Amino acid sequence: MNGERAHTMSSAVAPAAPAPSGVPRRTVLAGAGVLAAGAASAGCGGPSADGGPGALAEDDVAAVRLRRRTARDSSALLASYDAVAASHPALDGTLRPLRAAVARHLDVLAEDIPDGSAGPVPPEPERALSWLADSERRTAGTRLRALDGAPPELARLLASLAAAGSSHAYLLAEARAG
Repeated sequence: MNGERAHTMSSAVAPAAPAPSGVPRRTVLAGAGVLAAGAASAGCGGPSADGGPGALAEDDVAAVRLRRRTARDSSALLASYDAVAASHPALDGTLRPLRAAVARHLDVLAEDIPDGSAGPVPPEPERALSWLADSERRTAGTRLRALDGAPPELARLLASLAAAGSSHAYLLAEARAG
């Protein structure tokens, strides 16, 4: 199901253009991709928290809940990207690689998380980019705050996702300014 999410937008990538800060966007995106790959290798499977065979200890149940909550946040963020892209087709080239990364994050986190929903998208493209950047920052902040109670492997995953989200927020802000 989530594999479909990753491919709902065109797979072409916009040409690399240096951001106003002098850092090429592809460099930032490549860094986010490396973080996502590291997140994927942090481990995704394990026993279920439903009390069945191989039931999890209390700490493990908390980690499963945190992972599911993180997946729901990613699903909502993905829905936000889709809503902005639908409302502002001219932003497709800017949003496509970032949306694809968020879809990969969701694939790493969960298999059966319902699709998220987005709030109303601002009517102006610049405000829509700001709104999306704010969503990325909030989600990254939530993931950073969750690090304290997370087991080591999940903490590494959350840190990687937070770093990728911060990169996305930066790129969205740069696109708005550019």
